[in-house]
Amino acid sequence: MLFQTAVAEHAEFLPTNESSSGYAPLSSVWEGNDGDLIEAMLEFYPSIDPEPILDSTYNAGRFWRGSKRKVVSMDIDPRHEPMLLRDNRNMHSVPDNSFGVVVFDPPHVGPQGRDKSVKRFDVDFGATIECGKEQDWNLSYYYPEFLNEAKRVLKPDGLLLAKITDQVNNHRSKWPHVDFMIMAEEAGFIVCDLIVKIRKGPMMSPKWKTAHHARKRHCFWIICRNSDECERKLILSNGNSRTL
Repeated sequence: MLFQTAVAEHAEFLPTNESSSGYAPLSSVWEGNDGDLIEAMLEFYPSIDPEPILDSTYNAGRFWRGSKRKVVSMDIDPRHEPMLLRDNRNMHSVPDNSFGVVVFDPPHVGPQGRDKSVKRFDVDFGATIECGKEQDWNLSYYYPEFLNEAKRVLKPDGLLLAKITDQVNNHRSKWPHVDFMIMAEEAGFIVCDLIVKIRKGPMMSPKWKTAHHARKRHCFWIICRNSDECERKLILSNGNSRTL
């Protein structure tokens, strides 16, 4: 019942990314928190009503603390009591074209150092997927199935907002954000923007005495549109559209 309520019809939506004085920009570098950045993106990018929003990796819902947005929570872990208990690679029972926005924040950290075991994320990251030598120490293999499902449940011109982090594992740099953008295009999305979010916390543990790579204190938010062009469109009452 909660899911049906969340996907109820919304009033006519008009983009709100213009202030009374004109254009209101969004920076490609963000030094605030994720929740505030998501709200800024929801004000800037949509050309259709962004709600209801599907958070496909909800976990404890930290993105939405204090938010009044209409969010449908999906998670694979029943401990988080999501509205939809699902693996986001198979969103069975979720109808096509249900959401204005899908948010995706997969696990980022693979096994570290020279660990040759098959790493699972059940305990540390709340996901039951593998990230070991056979997966090249990253989770990029997981993206295509999710992307196909995200495109299916998104409305035309809807948005996919994905938080992806590059990493170093076994002294090799991994670029999952690049993989994600390529795979998103292959799934039929158009990749519109890449925002670098800067973390304000400490850069590294004091136990490390040497380093061979710059310490990561950033992640990427990738903005994809379920369309063939990035420009926002205004949907007119006659069903036609025009670029804003």
